Amino acid sequence: MVGGNHSNVTEFVLLGFTNLQELLFVVFLIIYLTTLVGNLGMIVLIRTNSQLHVPMYFFLGHLSFLDICYSSSVTPKLLLGLLAERNVISFNRCIAQFFFLAAFGTTEAILLAVMAYDRYVAICQPLHYLASMSHGLCVQLVVGSYTAGSLNALVHTSALLRLSFCGPNLINHFYCETPPLLLLSCSDTRLNTMLLALCVGSIVTTSVLAIVVSYTCILLTTRGVRSAEDRHKAFSTCTSHLMAVALFYGSVAFLYLRPFSRRTEDQGKAASIFYTVVTPMLNPIIYSLRNREVRSTLRRAMNKLLTFMDCHRSCSNQSKADITCRSGTSRRNKGDS
Repeated sequence: MVGGNHSNVTEFVLLGFTNLQELLFVVFLIIYLTTLVGNLGMIVLIRTNSQLHVPMYFFLGHLSFLDICYSSSVTPKLLLGLLAERNVISFNRCIAQFFFLAAFGTTEAILLAVMAYDRYVAICQPLHYLASMSHGLCVQLVVGSYTAGSLNALVHTSALLRLSFCGPNLINHFYCETPPLLLLSCSDTRLNTMLLALCVGSIVTTSVLAIVVSYTCILLTTRGVRSAEDRHKAFSTCTSHLMAVALFYGSVAFLYLRPFSRRTEDQGKAASIFYTVVTPMLNPIIYSLRNREVRSTLRRAMNKLLTFMDCHRSCSNQSKADITCRSGTSRRNKGDS
């Protein structure tokens, strides 16, 4: 087994869902495809439109990338498990899945706090926005988010690898999550529980505090704005971010800050589905519906696509007409000869 781990368990069985598997497969497949299309579309829009080359959309592009990675860490295995008679995952793949989930999830939590700070600078210091949120600083904030997420995942993964798993190997979940793995360990898990509470608690507390302080400053600033139109414009750029924050941190709080022993297994699975599968799909929809610049950019892109398709169809029909005309002329010339 992995270095220093004296486990006898070489694989885990993910019990997942036992009812309505065919229906759940169709539902989760549609959600996953929507997640990929929505987030990839958001990244392409931001990359190809020069009007969106500002710090807010730079962070939004990375949020979409994280949603793709986060969902892809869980959903493909979930879909395969719904089709398989026995959903098995090896020990090493289980640990790898846990690492990537922890890394991408932590990075997204920190990035949401960074995006709140970006909105604070944009609204409270508009004249110095581009100077304060320079491209170099934005890159540093994003790199710092990824680094912190990876380090947090490494700490928890290392703590898991020190445990022994002697059996049973049945995980009553659809992916490798810390609480059900700790229940299967035959080692002392107090260190893991302490690290989970300490790291998750500190990251969530720090990030939420940064978000609350940022939006408190925004609220105080906008109260001094006399124009209702200016206030509406300021809050319209924040609404979508606040909705994304509420979805993400609401599910995280239910999933990790509530003792695992005090929630039912169905509650844990439902919260995990919302956290890992549904939220990555909703983020691009929220930003598309609530952000005027994204809507206008998407509308222009759709108009260009429709224009291109109409032009291609017209050219194709014209080419067919030319071929038919030339064919008829050739047959008439042969008849005359």
